Amino acid sequence: MAKITILGGGTWGVALSRVITDNGHDLIIWSKIESEINELATTRKYKNLPGFDLPAQVKLTLNEQEAVRDRDVLIMAVASPYVRQTAKLLAPYIREGQLIVNVAKGIEADSLLTMTGIIQEEIPQCEVAVLSGPSHAEEVCKAMPTTTVIGAHKKETAEYLQGIFMNPNFRTYISNDMLGIELGASLKNVIALAAGMVEGLGYGDNTLAALITRGIAEITRLGTAMGGHIHTFYGLSGIGDLIVTCASKHSRNRSAGVYMGQGMSAKEAMDKVQQIVEGVHSTKAAKTLADKYQVEMPIVTQVYEIVFNGKSVKEAFSDLMNRDGRAEYYGIIWEKEA
Repeated sequence: MAKITILGGGTWGVALSRVITDNGHDLIIWSKIESEINELATTRKYKNLPGFDLPAQVKLTLNEQEAVRDRDVLIMAVASPYVRQTAKLLAPYIREGQLIVNVAKGIEADSLLTMTGIIQEEIPQCEVAVLSGPSHAEEVCKAMPTTTVIGAHKKETAEYLQGIFMNPNFRTYISNDMLGIELGASLKNVIALAAGMVEGLGYGDNTLAALITRGIAEITRLGTAMGGHIHTFYGLSGIGDLIVTCASKHSRNRSAGVYMGQGMSAKEAMDKVQQIVEGVHSTKAAKTLADKYQVEMPIVTQVYEIVFNGKSVKEAFSDLMNRDGRAEYYGIIWEKEA
């Protein structure tokens, strides 16, 4: 039995309590938000996970020192815009070599760091890892079969965490490509905004399939240019997470995109969703990275124009369809003409 703390009392953190307790581990959930902890303590329920009861053995705390003291694993489960301030808050209490697993998905717009990069910067004494993949909280908390990937620098760390998380309903694979895993996890949120716009405009399955296919091409181009492994982007944290986020009714990013496609501004869409829409935050970082690495990302560019410059969604899709013709992928070698 391991001693584990989930940092963050939101949807994903609460859902992961099902996996952790099903596997017999000692679990604390910490949050800085008093109302969040009080509601969980009083009702043992969470508003965004209807039908799920927080396991009775899960302990709850608002105390930072209690949350991190003598724990084997800390799981960073706050939304990506709050990872840095949470890491900064907890840093004074984190011991040397503390294992922290990031499960948030995003890229910081100003620093262009992934979430594990932020954690390592704010808590240099820790060891970081990441868990990601197609894993909507609404299904994980109901123990529906789910597969994920764990990324770590050391094989023994990855295998240890695989043992922590893996069970008959929650299968985990391991990888050493932490950068690729996190890039896939964050960039797919940008493509999911566009997928929602497809529905908002009233377009159909052909359009959605095209968007997903060309979306993974863009993600792979940038990810490999930054040093990620190509196989990562065709794995669980790449195409797997992209498919589920673009197609699922549970996807906040897709939902926000639907509202934008129907004519709402990005702010109006986020207000309507009433949860953190991480794709909006990642869009700025994705566009900046594309420019920095000189990688062509037409879908990301159009989403950026919609979100930050108020471009019409219909005009953006028209511009995508009317780009100059080209080969489907780079490096094609044609037969020589006779």
